[in-house]
Amino acid sequence: MPHCGRVSTPSQTRTSSSSRPHRAARLEDAVNAAVAGFLRRRDWAPRVEPYTGYGAPGWVRIMARALLAPPGTRASEVAERDPASSRRAVRGWRSFLTAQVPGARVEVTVGGVTHEVVADRGGYVDTVLESSLEPGWHDVHVGLGGQTSTARVLVVGPEQRTALVSDIDDTVMVTALPRPLLAAWNSMVLHESARRVVPGMAELYRRWGAANPGAPTFYLSTGAWNVAPALRRFLERNGYPGGPLLLTDWGPTNTGWFRSGQDHKRESLRRLMRELPQVRWVLVGDDGQHDPQIYGDIASEHPGRVALVAIRELTPAEQLLAHGTPAPAEDEDVARRAAGPVVVHGADGHEIALRLIDAGIL
Repeated sequence: MPHCGRVSTPSQTRTSSSSRPHRAARLEDAVNAAVAGFLRRRDWAPRVEPYTGYGAPGWVRIMARALLAPPGTRASEVAERDPASSRRAVRGWRSFLTAQVPGARVEVTVGGVTHEVVADRGGYVDTVLESSLEPGWHDVHVGLGGQTSTARVLVVGPEQRTALVSDIDDTVMVTALPRPLLAAWNSMVLHESARRVVPGMAELYRRWGAANPGAPTFYLSTGAWNVAPALRRFLERNGYPGGPLLLTDWGPTNTGWFRSGQDHKRESLRRLMRELPQVRWVLVGDDGQHDPQIYGDIASEHPGRVALVAIRELTPAEQLLAHGTPAPAEDEDVARRAAGPVVVHGADGHEIALRLIDAGIL
């Protein structure tokens, strides 16, 4: 079983030797403290926003964030499972107008047992707790400031032999990331309902799920946790299977202004390999940036653990928006050279499904 307690993000782990935060982090902390003080004087109160977790027999990984919410906010209004949230569509910038509660003491109740965990400087809780939950979906409760929210956790049973990890940006949703101005537009300005789905991908995932009953789906992205509720609504609205989101914190680290998206993806995949050793993985991404290289490297590091790599091929226009040239990224064919997994390519979910049928997988 993985160790219990506070779990660092990849970038935090990499920079933990620095005892003094980078000036960017100190500046961020000062601004957040000023904003939090202003809001508390206007009776904003701590609440916790839970995210979908996962685990295996004996343990669960709990992810959440402690935030300040306006007076009168109900716990369900900051929870992923708020029924109204699935119908609510907002502009992305609202997701980034948050005030975290660093060091908040959050109560987490799993299977009737309550644990107290401490949020980090960004208000994030990411912890592994002992659990007696059986395989399948369960509710856990996270509480802060007298309010309790409900989150879902997926316990993967020892009999489960396959699982899927999907990128989000330009794989299931057209976002034209990570060009800075376009990224800002898509993440902070564009209305949620205007985001476009990649044709056929939801159908592909549902078909794969029907062929592999009970197999979990994880969504791995370099996007910020701020947009987790919006991503969840997008996935639900377009018929994608439910599953944990593995996002990151865009804030400064102890050594610099930005975190590495590639490191986040690599470390998240390595962690899943360690935590679920019986599982062989299906990895789905796109050729607009580094997914083929990352997936190929992971397959090489863990022989026999990656069963399939599926790469969505962006159009020349999408390639131009993604990295500035109409051709695929230079590392596009790395996954093809990885020994072991089947590798398929296609322009959308329909074409990838046909390739999988040809390969005898679907």
